[in-house]
Amino acid sequence: MYRLNNEQQPVVDAVRALADRAIGPYAERTDRESAFPREAVAALGAAGYLGLTVPAAFEGMGQNARVAAAVLDEIAQRCPSTAMVYLMHLCGVACYAAAPDKAGPYLEQAATGRHLSTLAFSERGSRSHFWAPVSRAVRTNGRRDVRLDAQKSFVTSAGHADGYVVSTLDADGNAALASSIYLVRRDDAGVAVSGTWNGLGLRGNASAPITLAGVVVGDDRLLSAPGQGLGLMLGVVLPLFQVGSAAVALGIAESAVTITQEHLRTARLEHMNASLAELPTLRARLAQMRIETDRARAHLTSVLDALEEPGPTTQLMVLEAKAAASEAAVTVTELAMRACGGAAFGGALGLDRRFRDARAAVVMSPTTDQAHDFIGRALCGLEVF
Repeated sequence: MYRLNNEQQPVVDAVRALADRAIGPYAERTDRESAFPREAVAALGAAGYLGLTVPAAFEGMGQNARVAAAVLDEIAQRCPSTAMVYLMHLCGVACYAAAPDKAGPYLEQAATGRHLSTLAFSERGSRSHFWAPVSRAVRTNGRRDVRLDAQKSFVTSAGHADGYVVSTLDADGNAALASSIYLVRRDDAGVAVSGTWNGLGLRGNASAPITLAGVVVGDDRLLSAPGQGLGLMLGVVLPLFQVGSAAVALGIAESAVTITQEHLRTARLEHMNASLAELPTLRARLAQMRIETDRARAHLTSVLDALEEPGPTTQLMVLEAKAAASEAAVTVTELAMRACGGAAFGGALGLDRRFRDARAAVVMSPTTDQAHDFIGRALCGLEVF
């Protein structure tokens, strides 16, 4: 349904094979132990996929959001935690690509599997309002550098990423949302993981708080124009994050459909000499799951079309993407649990993991409630942010 061309499809096919071989086998352990998916990330890096969207000028594959969505869908079918780690990396890379004169070395490192990126936008003080940091950079060293002090929350790959894309109010800005975006390296003095992650779902994505205490960076780490961080967040990061989150949700839904379909075909009612597939109520639930997943993927494809050929409805469709797909995944995994009954509830099928993972996106910024408000504001002609 992604309508990939003859150059794009082989890329996705290769990721599917890699995911079967080097991602899926670790997924259950990743969830059970809340373990960061090191093996999966290493496999993606070794095969060059950390450079999927890195421009060819920096040794990357130069692929677009459509390919990224299809790849994320495939990875999420095997391990949603790995898919979320990968999505945040792609978002970080998009910020690097917006400032290639400064971030060129990091783009090259990502392309060769030596640099994992992530976002550090949300803060304890503004919670899920990722676009509104409360921390402010302070000029230092004769105003040549800035000092960053911030309490960042829910940072995916915390302690594992090599680069953090950090938002903060601009040192010289006066407007309420005049932020700047900096690249902070894991080995910078003052960077510390300040908590642990033991969430209900996406248990392997290491989404922990990060404390920045007196981290000093120069203008060579400034990824946005001074005070123009909001434009980078909304114009570059948000569209990719929205379609990527939708693709992860669809991967979860697709895997739930596949597992349920196989269970209904193979599990038997011995006293009736029949499979579960012969019960019309269960077939109906499976049909609902297939329809919801296909409908949400078709919607995501239309969003990708709108991004490639922008028009008056593009902003609205981007705002819809994550909410539509994540709610579909919640519905599909709920139906899967009902259709497979005790086998699902007892954990034998892995549907309980998908059920939990699907619910993470509902509260992930921008939350579904926030997305609905944004969409409503856009429909009413009001300023969205």
